[in-house]
Amino acid sequence: ITQAGKMAVCKVNIDTDLRMALTAKIRQVFSETPAEFDPRKYLGPGREAIYEMVKHKLDVLGCAGKAAECA
Repeated sequence: ITQAGKMAVCKVNIDTDLRMALTAKIRQVFSETPAEFDPRKYLGPGREAIYEMVKHKLDVLGCAGKAAECA
């Protein structure tokens, strides 16, 4: 992916990676606390997993820190 970003690839789909990060974290919470049913207890960690994956993808694609250039 890093090489593709350097070659001016305009679009990289990362939705599957985001959904996998969310699902993995929810499964982890359910595995560690099987009686948990409050969505706030598993969606919060899921959102954090998505946030971390987005940070990673922005870094890998060479986009991190460039928001000011677009303003």
